[in-house]
Amino acid sequence: MTLLHAVLLGLIQGMTEFLPVSSSGHLAMTQHMLPGFEQPGILFDVLLHLGTMLAVVLYFRRDLANLLSSPFRKDEEAVLHRRLLLLLIAGSVPTAIIGLTFKDYFEGMFENIPLVGLMLLVTGSVLFVSEKFRRGNRKEKDLTFLDALVVGTVQGCAIIPGISRSGSTIAALLLRGVDGETAARFSFLLALPAVLGAALLSLRDLHAVPAGEFPLYLTGTAVAFAAGMLSIHFLLAVIRKRRLFAFALYCWLAGSLALTLTL
Repeated sequence: MTLLHAVLLGLIQGMTEFLPVSSSGHLAMTQHMLPGFEQPGILFDVLLHLGTMLAVVLYFRRDLANLLSSPFRKDEEAVLHRRLLLLLIAGSVPTAIIGLTFKDYFEGMFENIPLVGLMLLVTGSVLFVSEKFRRGNRKEKDLTFLDALVVGTVQGCAIIPGISRSGSTIAALLLRGVDGETAARFSFLLALPAVLGAALLSLRDLHAVPAGEFPLYLTGTAVAFAAGMLSIHFLLAVIRKRRLFAFALYCWLAGSLALTLTL
């Protein structure tokens, strides 16, 4: 891996993690085209995701502080925060089950670029349907455990490269009548335990990283963090204005291009 590889992939991860266009799909396609790129397992990819999740922690630091302190508070808002915390825990269960059960199988898909292209077409279709048929305006206080389990299951399936995690989870909540901004915030918060778990599982590959490449891994993570901060702000603005169609079109174009170049 070179410094250019680390910066380029970190930038791609940061720009695409929160936009509904599948960061894993873009990483897989870009890595496929970079000459000489190698990584142990998908450790570098996981560290890039960890960088963008640190952006979530910083961006939603007040929400996280309220959630984590809610079991020890007795004010009225603490009740809502405790309920939201339970929903996030409930949503993390199906994600963990799917991720742990199919981890090795999903990792093998990162080399299958035609599959990535096909899944990008699926992502585009999901975004199109969710924007066209979104209904309701439910807020955080209206979220149910069924909402959490549905979106947690969708997030687990989004391990497949080409399926956008943010796009599919936000789309699932939109179709269940949840307000767009609420759907995005819940999606971002739900991703935190999933990414942390994936990072811990990938630590076993650290020994295979050449000592001289550790700074490159950290550089890519830092770039992903910085770009992720901007990406979160941009997506929340797009969600408010109900403009997911543009991302659906982009996914269809990117998926079609991947299929055309590899088949």
